Amino acid sequence: MNYSPIALFVYKRPEHTRRTLESLMQCPEFANSPLYIFCDGVKKEEDRDKVIQTRKIVHSLLNDKVKIIEYGENQGLANSIISGVSQLCEIYGRVIVIEDDLIVAPEFLKFLNIALEKYKDKDSVMQVSGYMFPIPELENQIEVLFLPFIYSWGWGTWQRAWNKFDPQATGWEVLKIDKNMRRNFNLDNNYNFFEMLNRQMSGQIDSWAIRWYWSVFKHNGYIIYPPISYVANIGLDGSGTHGSWYANQCLKQNYYPKYLNKIILPDTIIVNKKNFISVKKYMKSLQPKWIIWIKKIVPSSFIFLIRNYILAIRNYLK
Repeated sequence: MNYSPIALFVYKRPEHTRRTLESLMQCPEFANSPLYIFCDGVKKEEDRDKVIQTRKIVHSLLNDKVKIIEYGENQGLANSIISGVSQLCEIYGRVIVIEDDLIVAPEFLKFLNIALEKYKDKDSVMQVSGYMFPIPELENQIEVLFLPFIYSWGWGTWQRAWNKFDPQATGWEVLKIDKNMRRNFNLDNNYNFFEMLNRQMSGQIDSWAIRWYWSVFKHNGYIIYPPISYVANIGLDGSGTHGSWYANQCLKQNYYPKYLNKIILPDTIIVNKKNFISVKKYMKSLQPKWIIWIKKIVPSSFIFLIRNYILAIRNYLK
């Protein structure tokens, strides 16, 4: 098998990057996988030392066969990922994507590579996820799930699918007026992806993932998920730029530290309704009623300002 290239995106978290690389090195396929590391440039002067430290760790752990791209200016995570994934898909036709706050299981690369090979010609399958939510009902299953939404913690895709990525999110406004479509986009109103897309298009956030989800949604695409996660996030400590605090705490507390060595990848692409209900129920738990109530009575712009204020104080106290 020709192993898929790995795109690792790093910035200013040296120890997170070390742990991510060390976990990747435990995968038997790592030694024969093309590896590209995209090191973003400094955004704030106070981050320069950590950016330098991160790059030193990358160079110290890897050999000359690895392609290390060091940006002189800050690209931002979204632009960096969009550009890097596009480059590698054009060269190799597929890519595995990792960020600098993920720990992967030794079977991670095997699962991603097998799935990317098996479904390479299935146009409706647009991504393979290495992560699965901690859902007890799925714990003993041995077959992958097909779900109609994306998650960005360790994933892979093909050029045929990534060609459908629309960074402008063309036509997204229809969700404002079409309640049924918005309900579907929000997983039967169990998770408010529309709010995230609305914030993206109004310039409040910079997320490639929500635009990728809209692209998948427009093309009626599916994502492959393992029943138990091959990925854990170690960036839920306030060191990252993005993410919901409440959701992160739930994921952090409920992560299952065990993996499947072998799972079934069926030929037929069907969404298991029972499993999908379990997933939607879990997604709903990430947005408790009191948060939904606050969002209804407090303008989103005000919440955004308060969030930035809290983050600024946190960074100042570090």
